[in-house]
Amino acid sequence: MGVALDALLDMHTIREGAVRLAHEAGQKILEIYASDFEVTAKADTSPVTAADLASQEHIVQGLRGLTPELQVIAEESDPPPFDERQGWSRFWLVDPLDGTKEFVKRNGEFSVNIALVEGGYPILGVVHAPVTGLTYVGTPKSRHTQAAAWRYDAEGNAHPIHVRPPEPGSVKVMVSRSHANAPTREFIDALTQRFGQVETIPRGSAIKSCLVADGTAHYYPRLGPTMWWDTAAAQAVLIAAGGEMLAEDGSGPLRYGGENIGNPPFVAVYSVEAFLPET
Repeated sequence: MGVALDALLDMHTIREGAVRLAHEAGQKILEIYASDFEVTAKADTSPVTAADLASQEHIVQGLRGLTPELQVIAEESDPPPFDERQGWSRFWLVDPLDGTKEFVKRNGEFSVNIALVEGGYPILGVVHAPVTGLTYVGTPKSRHTQAAAWRYDAEGNAHPIHVRPPEPGSVKVMVSRSHANAPTREFIDALTQRFGQVETIPRGSAIKSCLVADGTAHYYPRLGPTMWWDTAAAQAVLIAAGGEMLAEDGSGPLRYGGENIGNPPFVAVYSVEAFLPET
């Protein structure tokens, strides 16, 4: 049965529904992960598998049942044209398998990302890692909820999470396994000059931002192209945990509105004040 979205004040029902769908999609992904799956290339040369498609189909159908009046933008479907989207006040963003390259490498570092956006900002985020069973959930403060963020272990136990500032000599920076580039190295060099020592932690998928949210790390610079569905869910978790995901150019938090569904280069960080390294 669907939820009327100005009963969106019943965010508990919507949150639990999104978590359930992420877990169910994760099971479908794992079934294919254990098989001899095929990999094909999309028009942009990025890989896609049956797991991406099966996960998306399950999530999109489930969200339409949960909130029939809301539209869904998902990675493996063409987004609606802007003249249609610009009238949406709320919508879902779905990355059914974030980190397909890691899925193909079979290193386990991929996730299912589901975000609810209102007024251009995520008000709910679910990031589920099927292999480990960990699930990150965040609801930033809004007219519907107070800020709260949790990490659920594989047994379903909830652990509240919050960002942590670094202690001297303990600055940790998440880096992408598959998208390293010169601007990222320059950012890390600047942090090293500021703090004297920086530890880099490579990972795949949106889990990198979630590890900033739970205090494992302090920065995650993503200074290359990403899309809305790559970031919205983890941004919700990070904001709810006290951090932020900020455009590198200083224009503020990532937003999900406008014609271009690509993100600018950004930094996930434990504190707005700590956004850019001092030089």
